[in-house]
Amino acid sequence: MTDVFPRTLLDALAADSATPAFEHGGRTVSRGELLDLVSRYAGGLLAAGLDQPAEVAVATGVTPEGFAVQTAAHALGHCVVAVKPGLTVAEAAHVVGGADVVVTDATTQPEVLAAARKVLPLGTLAAEPVPLAPRGRPDDLATVVYTSGSTGLPKGVEFTYAAMTARWAWRTDGWTDDTRRLAGRYRRFLLFGTLASAVMQEHLGLCLLGGGTAVIPDAVPIFPQVLEQLRITAVLLTVPRLNSILEVLREREADLSSLRSVLVAGSPLPPHQLVAAYDLIGDAVHHGYGQTETGMLCLLTAEEAAAYPEAVASVGRPWTGVELEIRDEDGKPVPAGETGEIWVRTANACRGYRGEDAGEVLRDGWVRTRDLGRLDERGYVYLTGRARDVIIINAILHYAGPIESALAAHPDVDEAYVVGAPDERTGEAAHAFVVAAPGREPDLEALRLAVREELGESAVPATITVVDSVPVAPSGKPDKAALLATLRT
Repeated sequence: MTDVFPRTLLDALAADSATPAFEHGGRTVSRGELLDLVSRYAGGLLAAGLDQPAEVAVATGVTPEGFAVQTAAHALGHCVVAVKPGLTVAEAAHVVGGADVVVTDATTQPEVLAAARKVLPLGTLAAEPVPLAPRGRPDDLATVVYTSGSTGLPKGVEFTYAAMTARWAWRTDGWTDDTRRLAGRYRRFLLFGTLASAVMQEHLGLCLLGGGTAVIPDAVPIFPQVLEQLRITAVLLTVPRLNSILEVLREREADLSSLRSVLVAGSPLPPHQLVAAYDLIGDAVHHGYGQTETGMLCLLTAEEAAAYPEAVASVGRPWTGVELEIRDEDGKPVPAGETGEIWVRTANACRGYRGEDAGEVLRDGWVRTRDLGRLDERGYVYLTGRARDVIIINAILHYAGPIESALAAHPDVDEAYVVGAPDERTGEAAHAFVVAAPGREPDLEALRLAVREELGESAVPATITVVDSVPVAPSGKPDKAALLATLRT
């Protein structure tokens, strides 16, 4: 493998040095300037004694410099640990405690600084530029991306240089016509949140390699205003953030004419909300499905939904380089139309979890997503729940997903979330939280009837609570634990 990551990116920057790579506040960083930064940070890392493969944690804000130092560390063949903001003391020690160095800037948390064995301030790291010849070997560990884990500590998802090199967005020689069309929409990509997000990095690569510019807002973005003000053409949104934008658009007009791609992912999106997004935003809306462990797996475009209306309930068809099967409990594929667990195979999948056995997730080159779904005859994928998101009521197993879908399908409901909790009578009980549809007042008995008719009496939630909005976790996804906690206060 001669073009090991990040070779393709470095070549693209060199080939088009004058085009802006980043806009950050009032300044523009060209591709040539970014490449120079990468070279100087690589020199700084070498001067700091990091001339052999090491573990480099990067705990910076969303800046061109933060991205450049990540790229420099990768060019030298180091393992980059992506550090997200908002870590507790215990989480910081877990994430960066084993790193050889932690690269920091003014935004780095005190908890991270306290847990670091050695700190390299980004502002003092630039040195004489060095030639950039990527040193990573295919089987070497390239990056660790931390997500929330079932143990309460973040879970480290490990990727090799081979996996990073094979990522669909970063390997232009493997781009299909669909990928090129998507990249063409990323002229001005809104980059925000954290550089430690695997999905944000994936689409940042699509932007830079497709000739676009990553636009970083000055402050925490306010939607949809930031899209108007910065003339954004492409943005990634979680479902809660999309819902907040739709609420604004129902109240006032916004100039979103620049938008070409609004990719919504991260949690289930009810069909009526997707239709509302098409109506209020337009055909820029895309519905995606993926995981940190695998990258993007499926994509649905507005054009597909218009041509095949049934697909509005799906997450689209498998994306470039993705093999997808629906399997039963024994791991055997099931026919189209039947529900089972989604298994996928892709060259850019993770190699496992740091310090944990991944045997339940990785099987013979396949990744068990632990999501439930089905395929239709045209190859569209429909999500029906999480294999682990189960509630056992009177010894009967129920998945939260179908209950949420039954509630969300009622015209009084805009959003629905279901979470299980211990119950003295039934072992566990389902508790539902719904956000009313605009101008509607949910009738709780009608909602119970909707679930009863769809799934049976045993699936009816023990409680249904109408909430004004749904709390959002640091990941940007709905925070079900926070919802459940409201019942206990």
